[in-house]
Amino acid sequence: MHKLEDMTPLFLLFFLYFVSSFSVGVAGAGENSGDSTVGENPFTPKASLIRYWNKQISNNLPKPSFLLNKASPLSAVESATFTKLADQNALSTQLSSFCSSANLLCFPDLSPSLEKHDENVNFASYLNKNFTNYGTSRLGGLDSFKNYSDGDNLPVDSFRRYSRDSTGHGDKFANYAPDANVVDQSFNTYGTDATGGTGEFKNYNHFVNVPNLRFTSYSADGNGRLQSFSSYTEDANAGDQSFSNYGKNGNGAANDFSGYGKDSNVMGSTFSGYGETANGASDTFTSYGSDGNVPENNFRNYGDGGNSAIDTFMNYRDQSNVGDDSFQSYAKNSNGAKANFVNYGQSFNEGTDKFSGYGDGALGQSIGFKIYGVNNTFKDYAKKGVTFGRYINDSSTKLASSLASSGKPVNRWVEPGKFFRERMLKTGTVMPMPDIRDKMPKRSFLPRVILSKIPFSTSKLSELKQIFHASENSSMESILADALSECERAPTRDETKRCVGSVEDMIDFATSVLGRNVVIRTTESTQGSKQNVMIGRVNGINGGKVTKSVSCHQSLFPYLLYYCHSVPKVRVYEADLLDPKTKAKINHGVAICHLDTSAWSAGHGAFMALGSGPGKIEVCHWIFENDMTWTIAD
Repeated sequence: MHKLEDMTPLFLLFFLYFVSSFSVGVAGAGENSGDSTVGENPFTPKASLIRYWNKQISNNLPKPSFLLNKASPLSAVESATFTKLADQNALSTQLSSFCSSANLLCFPDLSPSLEKHDENVNFASYLNKNFTNYGTSRLGGLDSFKNYSDGDNLPVDSFRRYSRDSTGHGDKFANYAPDANVVDQSFNTYGTDATGGTGEFKNYNHFVNVPNLRFTSYSADGNGRLQSFSSYTEDANAGDQSFSNYGKNGNGAANDFSGYGKDSNVMGSTFSGYGETANGASDTFTSYGSDGNVPENNFRNYGDGGNSAIDTFMNYRDQSNVGDDSFQSYAKNSNGAKANFVNYGQSFNEGTDKFSGYGDGALGQSIGFKIYGVNNTFKDYAKKGVTFGRYINDSSTKLASSLASSGKPVNRWVEPGKFFRERMLKTGTVMPMPDIRDKMPKRSFLPRVILSKIPFSTSKLSELKQIFHASENSSMESILADALSECERAPTRDETKRCVGSVEDMIDFATSVLGRNVVIRTTESTQGSKQNVMIGRVNGINGGKVTKSVSCHQSLFPYLLYYCHSVPKVRVYEADLLDPKTKAKINHGVAICHLDTSAWSAGHGAFMALGSGPGKIEVCHWIFENDMTWTIAD
């Protein structure tokens, strides 16, 4: 009899049509397997996974429903259909259907909109829109975006030639896309050739995860237009913002960045050609990147060739953790430029600032640094018109160093309870629980037969972009490139790693490290997140002895992708989590303690939170929602 995997996709398709009306149990599932397979079509990806589990794992312990539920939801017929398309390199032609049926992360393909709106418009509760020629040549008036894309999972908005050639026209973006996940928004030639008017961004992308925001030729050739960014991307996580040719050739344009990127995590901003050859530009950066974690800002050819520009940086990157700023050819060839840096770069843990060709070829510039941070490099810097006041040197870091050596918490940015010491895992201990909720988009694994036909390497990035319709400099391109880069990164010392896009691949990796008698665990729920919890009964896995484990963490990718790795010298614990007041059980947590931290970076968040340094202390953390750890079965 022919094996199922030997059948051609076309023959398999007809075969599955024939059997799809029959509902049968999965052979060998076992009464105590914990899976509900009675009535499951034996040719679905989930049924195939269960058979593989029974074959590869030697014990009869209950199968974890939290993992089985991540199996591909494709039906047998759908799986065969998309397998055939993958064979023909034609998945991209049916991407929308593929993403919907397989529960993947894909962005909508927005077609240009040529709608004309001659009256003032108030947009509320609007989702995924391409604005083309919107507000073009408008005379006066005001358009407002309030509660736009509120709480949407994947808002994708494009503003192209918005308010172009307008006069006195105002645009307000208030509470735009708050609490969203994986945001993609682009402003292309926004306000170009506009005269007067205002563009206001207030509470824009608050509490979002992975924003990708692009401003290209924003307000270029404008005259006297005022732009303000207030509370822009505050409390955001791991995103990028780029401003290219912003205000280029503008006249008397004023831009105000207040509370920009505040309290955000690993946000990057790039300003390229910002205010280039502009006249009388006035830019103010207040509390920009403050209280953030590793903010990265790149200013390239900012104000190049400008006339009488005034730039003020106040409380810029103040009290952030590390962070990097690069100023390349800032105010180059300018005339009468004034730049004032007040409380610039006073990171909690010193960052890095590079000034290359700053003010080069400029005339009559006045640049002052007052209470400026540490660890800065000045190369080919203008020798005239530059003053330094209260420039902080390396000795200023002694306070942080002394706090670190004391073993006390030293960084308020790292969420309380995210990292803790092993001694905290004792009955009766009350401790903060971090937010362990999964903030990733909901996705499923792919069937292994389809996964094997989709390229997965940086050398094949262009093919992957074609499949998932990822345009240049888009959020999807960044998602693909970042995940591939992390998966191809060389393992750290003593680390064994692999990225997996199917449960079968995860099983293979876990059993290759631990053997076939394995069990998988995760924290039961998210109850207790961002609250104090009391530790109840504690159970050390493998008798609390040093053991091996394989931990798997989600990566952002179109299909469900996990970064799985194993490091030596860990202890794994289970613990009941109780309400400190009522002593009622609210959760059952799984924690892993890394006993050897000698290969960790000195800037690791664990040391920022707990003090000390690599190799000096053990570090424990909870297994977050939808992450998991494999161990040898007790």
